[in-house]
Amino acid sequence: MGSLFRSEEMALCQLFLQSEAAYACVSELGELGLVQFRDLNPDVNAFQRKFVNEVRRCDEMERKLRYLEKEIKKDGIPMLDTGESPEAPQPREMIDLEATFEKLENELREVNQNAEALKRNFLELTELKHILRKTQVFFDEQEGGVNQTTESMTRALITDEARTAGASMGPVQLGFVAGVILRERLPAFERMLWRACRGNVFLRQAMIETPLEDPTNGDQVHKSVFIIFFQGDQLKTRVKKICEGFRATLYPCPEAPADRREMAMGVMTRIEDLNTVLGQTQDHRHRVLVAAAKNLKNWFVKVRKIKAIYHTLNLFNLDVTQKCLIAECWVPLLDIETIQLALRRGTERSGSSVPPILNRMQTFKNPPTYNRTNKFTKAFQALIDAYGVASYREMNPAPYTIITFPFLFAVMFGDLGHGAIMALFGLWMIRKEKGLAAQKTDNEIWNIFFGGRYIIFLMGVFSMYTGLIYNDIFSKSLNIFGSHWHLSYNKSTVMENKFLQLSPKGDYEGAPYPFGMDPIWQVAGANKIIFHNAYKMKISIIFGVIHMIFGVVMSWHNHTYFRNRISLLYEFIPQLVFLLLLFFYMVLLMFIKWIKFAATNNKPYSEACAPSILITFIDMVLFNTPKPPPENCETYMFMGQHFIQVLFVLVAVGCIPVMLLAKPLLIMQARKQANEEVQPIAGATSDAEAGGVSNGGSHGGGGGHEEEEELSEIFIHQSIHTIEYVLGSVSHTASYLRLWALSLAHAQLAEVLWTMVLSIGLKQEGPVGGIVLTCVFAFWAILTVGILVLMEGLSAFLHTLRLHWVEFQSKFYKGQGYAFQPFSFDAIIENGAAAAEE
Repeated sequence: MGSLFRSEEMALCQLFLQSEAAYACVSELGELGLVQFRDLNPDVNAFQRKFVNEVRRCDEMERKLRYLEKEIKKDGIPMLDTGESPEAPQPREMIDLEATFEKLENELREVNQNAEALKRNFLELTELKHILRKTQVFFDEQEGGVNQTTESMTRALITDEARTAGASMGPVQLGFVAGVILRERLPAFERMLWRACRGNVFLRQAMIETPLEDPTNGDQVHKSVFIIFFQGDQLKTRVKKICEGFRATLYPCPEAPADRREMAMGVMTRIEDLNTVLGQTQDHRHRVLVAAAKNLKNWFVKVRKIKAIYHTLNLFNLDVTQKCLIAECWVPLLDIETIQLALRRGTERSGSSVPPILNRMQTFKNPPTYNRTNKFTKAFQALIDAYGVASYREMNPAPYTIITFPFLFAVMFGDLGHGAIMALFGLWMIRKEKGLAAQKTDNEIWNIFFGGRYIIFLMGVFSMYTGLIYNDIFSKSLNIFGSHWHLSYNKSTVMENKFLQLSPKGDYEGAPYPFGMDPIWQVAGANKIIFHNAYKMKISIIFGVIHMIFGVVMSWHNHTYFRNRISLLYEFIPQLVFLLLLFFYMVLLMFIKWIKFAATNNKPYSEACAPSILITFIDMVLFNTPKPPPENCETYMFMGQHFIQVLFVLVAVGCIPVMLLAKPLLIMQARKQANEEVQPIAGATSDAEAGGVSNGGSHGGGGGHEEEEELSEIFIHQSIHTIEYVLGSVSHTASYLRLWALSLAHAQLAEVLWTMVLSIGLKQEGPVGGIVLTCVFAFWAILTVGILVLMEGLSAFLHTLRLHWVEFQSKFYKGQGYAFQPFSFDAIIENGAAAAEE
């Protein structure tokens, strides 16, 4: 749990492995997932590394598996996924896997080629069957009609010269071609024939009703049968070229009816035989794919593990004897023993007699940041890392965000009913998380919801709590303890006056409500908004100031951990004093006003004499003299208030030059002294310089060795930091007013939905009223979930995220580190599966 508050301590280690044991040891480290290897060959091309051939073999095996996967998905065959992760195979097993994949691919490609050839043949026979059937209509006319048709076509197709020549040579014989063409090409095909042949052809066409399957891609296409009559070899050549250009398929069609019938019978027989062979081919293909589907997931895991191992081995160096591999890696300090045990297991598996050596190295390099998480804290850590990965050993905001994030969300979203809907949805995802996690989906929105299921559940639970505090459930209240107010109006006054206000002097019992708000405020029409407005505005400022002070206190842990004495004395203390003397003092004034000025008190401490907190704060900062109070009222809330306020402002203003100049001047003085004395040992720095130029700066985070920063840059950086903090204290305090604004907006939207939608159904009576209420309730429920829970919830979530990233984390968190990315089979396989699905 300690690494959740601050990242794990990391060590840079040097690893020596025997060549025969390297594969097995890296495999064990991949299963462990606790080692991040450094590339010791950054200048070596990827194609010149030692194990590039093995990586290429893995790529080829992965290609074959993707081909098998595509064919399996095409046939809709389910792939067996046991959820288990097999161990990485030994190098000698690669040959068996390659042979298996090669055999399956060749067999499947051969089956596909045979099936495609059979389908192409089947398509040709089917088209020929339709041609023989459709053209029979063209030739099979009534008795005596054939001569008339031939004579009419002859007159239409021959010219005067041809008619003259035909008179001397005998009757004219017409040629014809028959074929099949895509239906959408037919109009253009007909126009081209007419123009190219100058109208000397006669075209007849008929549509094929059933779509035909394209053997190349399996698509369904619509085609039409055509027959073209022409005269002469010249037109025949021209017609065939046009058919070829439009990719029309021509088939032989006998002229004699008996020959056509005989051919049709032969075609039908061959089609039946082809159907039988096609069925057997598909059955064989299905059996091959079903057998492959049982092992495909495990094969993918094995190949990806082998490939990852050889990729990692390519990061290593060879020693001069070519018998030992040398690696450098970042490891968590607490897990060194676990890593050494894994290395011993790998050595035993490989049969090597030489044990591996893991040496810890001294380094000035900046280590990676590793925050150990579980399924609950992972989502909160992801929120922090989305802003920026923490610098090494910097204070981690995630554990505090677990409480503050859902709480600030709930302040804006406070409603018992809406919070219950959100909490139940989160609880359902938590209860079903194993089954839902197993169902891989490409829906990004669902993946985001499921990944943040614990955040959603906590936001719902906290919203239920604040809903009880506000006494608000779907814009109505719960009357649990009764009301501590008693109306002094009679019935006629209540019925005749639309705007009535509660009078604390006469209507209030004087005892506070046991828990939350009194339910009477839900029906207090005139001063309900005024009361809620003042109450929620003040608690927003109170929560905001406390949240910011907590952020400044967190920076103290960074300064003390990195022994940054200058930042601790001349940044942390002035920042805390500035925030306490101005803004925390304003919070104290709110509590004093609540306690001291009550409506039931006598003057000068009555509600009418209560001064404005905002005006008091403005007069305090500007050193203005307060305006004279009303008669019988006092100017100040407590004795000595004016002197204390002036003192607080002067001290707070005095903190600004301390934050601005103290640190740069001390660093400059320390460097001047260092130059006058003997040059220090290389790598050593004074306390002042370490505080000024460390990687973490004012917020810590170091561990790295960096060159000295220019004094001008230090002054500029400190000026920016000081101005940002001083102005940010004002703007950040005002930014927390979004808690008040969104809370009021959410409550008013809920009240509008109740008043303008659901109350309409509740006013109906009788059987018709039940039907109307059902319809109205359904509409109200859709609007409630869609607008108030989803849209308002998303809005409150984003505002809460901003309050944490900007207002809270800016006080102590720099987020300038880089994440620890260990060599882990689980992460590699998960990323590989996600990439394959995309």
